[in-house]
Amino acid sequence: MDNVETLDASSGPFPLFLAAWIQLIVPQPCFDKFFVDFDFLNVPCLKVVISKGLGYAIILGSLIVKVPQIVKMLRARSGEGISMMSLNMELLAISASWSYGYASKFPFSAYGEAVFLAIQTTTIAALVLFYRGNKLGAVGYVLLYIAEMVFLLSPYVPFKLLSTLQASNAFIIMISKLIQAYANFRAKSTGQLSVVTVYLIFLGAVARIFTSVQETGDSLVVFTYVVSSVCNGVIALQMVLYWNSEKSKRE
Repeated sequence: MDNVETLDASSGPFPLFLAAWIQLIVPQPCFDKFFVDFDFLNVPCLKVVISKGLGYAIILGSLIVKVPQIVKMLRARSGEGISMMSLNMELLAISASWSYGYASKFPFSAYGEAVFLAIQTTTIAALVLFYRGNKLGAVGYVLLYIAEMVFLLSPYVPFKLLSTLQASNAFIIMISKLIQAYANFRAKSTGQLSVVTVYLIFLGAVARIFTSVQETGDSLVVFTYVVSSVCNGVIALQMVLYWNSEKSKRE
């Protein structure tokens, strides 16, 4: 039931075009359970709807989750405190999730945020290079990433390779976040990291544990988000611990 995405001819009390949109969140057979049988307390269907709702909410949030980070860098004209190695590893993990979810034919609600996170993370990395004076490197970085994703999303990539990348995701995320956490620890500061971005990513990772269990049932994906939640939680905690230090510097 969890992975059912097909639309049914039944539109219940709604016009057909509206029923099609509603079934993005309430797929069949849950649509009929709710709006034809009026069984609103059906537990399996409630889990599906909550998972779908959370999944699309995470995707909507991912459209802007790193925008505060980008804006903060543009205003400061600096990428101080942001680790390029951490960004590269994070981007590798995001790319693996995107390509693995696409190749596995998971619902878009199960991995869609990876698309928008990839775009924003690439932008941040390019800005770091740009503000370090490497303008050509910034352009090359973006072009190289586009070429990488064209390859990973092509039908010529062995699924075993994508599975291997996904399996290594938890390790990649852990290392990338610990690199950033260590940089914060050494500086006793979070630099140009945005508190809004950090906490939105942390909360999104926590929510993804539930949606991944519900929509994919893939233990590799679930484990990845458990690790991501813990590691992002460390950086979120550092934002609190070093808040007074940041305030003192601004003053």
